Amino acid sequence: MGLKSIIFLIVLVGVRGSPTSKTASADMLASSKIMLETAKETGEKSTLPVEVVEEDVMATGELNPNHYPAQRAAKVVQHYLNTRYGSPYRLFGLHQVHSGNAEDVSNSGRRYQLEISVHEIISNKTQKCSAEVFFPQGEGPLLAEVQASPCDELLHIDTKLQEEALYQQYRNNQSLLSAQNLPDSYGHIEPDMKPFWHLAIVASSFIMLKESTENTLYNLAQVASIKQLATENEQLKFECHVLLHEMVSQEIPQWKLQFTWSSAGGVNVLEKEQLPHCHSCEKAQNSS
Repeated sequence: MGLKSIIFLIVLVGVRGSPTSKTASADMLASSKIMLETAKETGEKSTLPVEVVEEDVMATGELNPNHYPAQRAAKVVQHYLNTRYGSPYRLFGLHQVHSGNAEDVSNSGRRYQLEISVHEIISNKTQKCSAEVFFPQGEGPLLAEVQASPCDELLHIDTKLQEEALYQQYRNNQSLLSAQNLPDSYGHIEPDMKPFWHLAIVASSFIMLKESTENTLYNLAQVASIKQLATENEQLKFECHVLLHEMVSQEIPQWKLQFTWSSAGGVNVLEKEQLPHCHSCEKAQNSS
């Protein structure tokens, strides 16, 4: 699907449905830079649902796969897969929700059973997988629990040589990497920065997975900055400033995080901190 077709879908979502679907179209617009750049890079089919409309979050039984409850739970699966298997050369996206079912579990939470298609963005391969998401209820921060079939076909994509080459290149570099605004205001990313953009998305998935509830839907809006830090161990270390987009509240939370990566050890988030609210970030997103 071409870029014009994807843009048309984004606009289409904005004009169809009731006024309550406004949050869905805003989410598409806020994420469009990343989605369009990814589509341009890989030729992927658009992962945007043609119609996402408001539905009671507490609905039980069979769910409409294009409505919020199923989409929100499925998005959590995407973040989970990225935290478990993501890398500079392996990045997962939600391609489609085929079916969903929700049930209350003894007043302790709600369980979602899902059939979804997961898209490995860099290789442009898609596989159908089953997943279960449990949102616990109670006091304090409670993490969503995720179980997903391993999507073996996607996990068997061999990226070891690429990852080892990238690791050795930046392990031995005399100067430390530094970049800003990935993607830039034109949706452009320099080719040698794309692996680090992917790494920042994977690291951000740790935050989005932790923050996700039945009432949220998170996407990465932009990597504002990423820089490599000096380290004496075998891991590459990075500090990253990211802008997320929470489409339900329409907030653009900023997070700073430090994480490590190596071809052998994967991504490990060391520190994460939510930064003060940024009104100018929201205005910039709304005007894009």
